[in-house]
Amino acid sequence: MTIRIAMWSGPRNISTAMLRSWENRPDTYVCDEPLYAHYLKETGIEHPGKEEVIEKGETDWKKVTKDLVEMNSENRAIFYQKHMTHHLLPNIEREWIGKMRNCFLIRDPKEVILSYSKKRSEFTIEDIGIIQQKEIFDYVTEIEGKRPPVIDSKDILENPKKILEALCEKLKIPFYEQMLKWPKGERDTDGIWGKYWYHNVIMTTEFGRYLPKNEAIDERFEEIYKKCMPYYEKMHEMRIK
Repeated sequence: MTIRIAMWSGPRNISTAMLRSWENRPDTYVCDEPLYAHYLKETGIEHPGKEEVIEKGETDWKKVTKDLVEMNSENRAIFYQKHMTHHLLPNIEREWIGKMRNCFLIRDPKEVILSYSKKRSEFTIEDIGIIQQKEIFDYVTEIEGKRPPVIDSKDILENPKKILEALCEKLKIPFYEQMLKWPKGERDTDGIWGKYWYHNVIMTTEFGRYLPKNEAIDERFEEIYKKCMPYYEKMHEMRIK
């Protein structure tokens, strides 16, 4: 039976590098933000390449989630799914989430906002996804009766082997050294939006060093940052160390 792993992240994290890491395992196949087309069509929000994503993606969330719980590979035991938390809109039923081994990738909201503001000049706290991430975390905790694993991007960058080994142990799967290095370049599994968002990650062959951001947040986004912090701090306390 296929093991289905759902990694829930907000934007401007190391989620695509994490996708590279998992795809490089010999036992894993992956998908990249499967609910993105539905999200863009439903919200009407302006993102780079919006029309192309909607045209070429699946916009029916029922079809998407059906595939997520039913799709199998003949020679791969694990199906790793990279999800953006804000793509899980309120109209999408949650039952399918219980069929996944869920885990959560967090990042300091200051770093998220500094990065995100370079891609979009206007956004709201909903676009950052931290509130939705905590809601999904609470939902998974409730239905499973235990807390799902949480990892912080800073910890991954500072000690990828240690954190990935611990994550795999929590998910009850083996760790592979191949998760630490991967070939440079684009992937067939990259979303078509990669040309707008993945410029840095396609040049990588491993997780980079952690570099603290010393810039100040634009005052326009200061309130968003303040509202994000309590959610981040709660999840940060529960992270794998």
